[in-house]
Amino acid sequence: MRSLEETLQVLEEELGSVEEALGQPDVASDLTRLRELSRRHKQLAEINVAWRELKGIRSDLATAKEMFNESAGEDRDLWRDEMNEAEQKIPQLESTLETLLLPRDPNEGRNVLLEIRGAEGGEEANLFASDLAEMYRRYAALRGWKVEVVEERLSDHGGFDEATYLIKGDDAWTRMAHEAGVHRVQRVPATEAKGRVHTSSATVSILPEAEEVDVALDPNELKIDVYRSSGPGGQSVNTTDSAVRITHLPTGIVVSMQDEKSQIQNRVKALVVLRSRLLKAAQDAQAAELGDLKRSQIGAGGRSEKIRTYNFKENRVTDHRINLTTYTLDAVLAGDLDTYIDALLADQRARQLAESGGN
Repeated sequence: MRSLEETLQVLEEELGSVEEALGQPDVASDLTRLRELSRRHKQLAEINVAWRELKGIRSDLATAKEMFNESAGEDRDLWRDEMNEAEQKIPQLESTLETLLLPRDPNEGRNVLLEIRGAEGGEEANLFASDLAEMYRRYAALRGWKVEVVEERLSDHGGFDEATYLIKGDDAWTRMAHEAGVHRVQRVPATEAKGRVHTSSATVSILPEAEEVDVALDPNELKIDVYRSSGPGGQSVNTTDSAVRITHLPTGIVVSMQDEKSQIQNRVKALVVLRSRLLKAAQDAQAAELGDLKRSQIGAGGRSEKIRTYNFKENRVTDHRINLTTYTLDAVLAGDLDTYIDALLADQRARQLAESGGN
């Protein structure tokens, strides 16, 4: 088994090879290869920077120890301070390197398709789905991400039956992946005359955006239907057949899109969603259909399967996966999600380190 130093030396050599490959003329015309090399270069460069910094601090510590032993008086105190500073930095850099050396998520660096649906609780679930959509839009703004509306399907009372967004940002997948699941709300609905607290739920799915080079779609395997768009309650909102339904015949995955007035625009958006769903399905070797993958994220959408609870009466938010509770509901709904997302990422890192240490 290689030592840490040997592993890092091998990775440093790989970085040189990747840089050399990126300089080859034929790579620029191969988008798949170019993207793979660029992602790997970013990963290796981060590791190399941390490794060089760690080697530098270790060298500084060795020098400081040597000078400390040879000095006296005030000089000795100065070298002691240098030693203490280096000894504090080394564990931090080692921890950083441990994290960087963990297996990378294959979707790291990808944009995200965020899908939100009302689940149990009738119209109150749809209203909560709208609240979640606004929460994530605000979070994206705080992170400096770009959000594009793919579809917003309104319910009868102004909530969302379903909403889909494309979130663009270098760390969008890393920070949003753990948001997938059932989100439960406990509050008094606006329609509740007696002031009783109701429990409802909405489901959140997080899919990696797939590009054309990721998923090749055979036109012969697509069934495309067009129909007239409809709004809440089923009323017609368009006098032309602009809505599009695409069925991927090999898997049975169906994507419908009616948000745009143009049939062409709806078709483009539907293909974006379809590719992303197919990519996610392909990444799970044990799932043949999207339904299996979705259930791994959101279950059946029941309240008992919740990952997080939002309690309005107590201004409380609880993430049940890591037993984290704060009384900052207002801030969370305003997009302040980093407390939860940072904790989930730290928990993931701790579990990965424990697993790698046990091998």
